Amino acid sequence: QVQLVESGGGLVQPGGSLRLSCAASGSTFSAMAWYRQPPGKERELVATISRSGSTNAADSVKGRFSISRDNAKNTVYLQMNSLKPEDTAVYYCNVKTYYSGHNYWGQGTQVTVSS
Repeated sequence: QVQLVESGGGLVQPGGSLRLSCAASGSTFSAMAWYRQPPGKERELVATISRSGSTNAADSVKGRFSISRDNAKNTVYLQMNSLKPEDTAVYYCNVKTYYSGHNYWGQGTQVTVSS
């Protein structure tokens, strides 16, 4: 049974930093990703990382956010720097199982950027 546990969200001032973590268990995982859903808006892709470490990020976060993973720990991270109020959202991790290709979502963690 796949389980995802997210941590690291919170309240931060504009210009600050946060690091999100998502620990996955119960399978081997290929692609891992972070999505976010701002208040009143659709869920959107933030960044993805393949098992080999290739990454992609949305234009809105390039140069500020960095995705990484530790395959030994089945954990994906999102380092968020130079945070802006418009980064306020619930952040969700998403993982894809290596053999079956099924997708799973984390429970979400709130990130609020405000002075």
